Amino acid sequence: MNIKNVIEIRTKTTCYFGAGALAKIEDILDFLKERGIKSVVVVSDKVAYKVTGAWDKVKPALEKRGIEYVVYDDVTPNPTTEQINEATKKALEINAQAVIGIGGGSPIDTAKSVAILLEYPEKTAEELYEQKFIPEKAKPIIAINTTHGTGTEVDRFAVASILEKEYKPPIAYDCIYPTFSIDDPELTKSLPEKQSIYTSLDALNHITEAATTSLGNPFSINLARNTVELISEYLPEVLKKPDNLEARYFLMYASAIAGISFDNGMLHLTHALEHPLSAIKPDLPHGLGLAMLLPAVFKYTYKAKPQILAYVYQPIIPDLKGRPNEAEEAASKLEQWIFNLGVKEKLADVGFSEKDIPKLVRLAFETPALDLLLNLAPMKVDENLVEAIYKESLKPY
Repeated sequence: MNIKNVIEIRTKTTCYFGAGALAKIEDILDFLKERGIKSVVVVSDKVAYKVTGAWDKVKPALEKRGIEYVVYDDVTPNPTTEQINEATKKALEINAQAVIGIGGGSPIDTAKSVAILLEYPEKTAEELYEQKFIPEKAKPIIAINTTHGTGTEVDRFAVASILEKEYKPPIAYDCIYPTFSIDDPELTKSLPEKQSIYTSLDALNHITEAATTSLGNPFSINLARNTVELISEYLPEVLKKPDNLEARYFLMYASAIAGISFDNGMLHLTHALEHPLSAIKPDLPHGLGLAMLLPAVFKYTYKAKPQILAYVYQPIIPDLKGRPNEAEEAASKLEQWIFNLGVKEKLADVGFSEKDIPKLVRLAFETPALDLLLNLAPMKVDENLVEAIYKESLKPY
């Protein structure tokens, strides 16, 4: 592959993909300008848009065209509705007509949410995430991705925490597909080792769920298998040599197709059970939360969909035969693979105990929209199953 050949991946978003794709910001801004857009809000965190070098290209491109901009860079991991409201207020001050999100899932999800509220300025982010209104429109969204995990740059999903209620609900609306996105692996070379692992494990969870929901289909399943092949091959290469651009390219591609996989197949247990974890502990990395839950979720999912998961996970666990009685062994081998990456924490290691489980179970069923994910699981999900998964995730198998 010529990784410097910038290609177009067309879903409902046009994604410019490849080393050097950031240069496409010039064409994107011309597109906005031709449509009368004269002001934008840029949404990021304190680090991503600067340390990656993205702002070095975006800022002069905006100024060259005389496009007014305001920057909101107070987004944190596991972004909050308060941050969305603050960013929206700042955007309204210049009558922002489009939104540019620069970063990983947190800034881009925040940007998507701001794009909705700019069309509904009388509403709040809390009302949006508690589904007190259903948006039908949003301002144009440009997503400049700097990680290889969430897939949010090519899908219709966003997530935010309502801290006072300890809710972390997802939303999914067609109006928040980015108009354009940029996946440039050059922007991921500064990603710290832990984040390189966590974001890749996020993508792995996306496809594990997308391939096995009640909406699972050949498209989501085959994208899932391709994702596992790429992560199993290229994540170890990135850990050996963080500036390996080819490895970063294929991890970013794996993340994008994982996003497309779950955009088509949806999600179920791991994400529904992780959201209460990082709602209670906002500093918990989303990918770490997923990694700690994945083996237990994998075990119960394997019992329901053994042939699919044996096929999808063959690159990591090659000796699976696709039989339900392999579930515990398969989960143990997957956990060991995660441990070998250097992620050895379980829930007890990050401060959770058995006394927290009733609250976690309650939040999994009470948080808005998580019931949709639970209902898409390939088995009947009740409080007993959710409790069992949390308990089994406290310590290693």
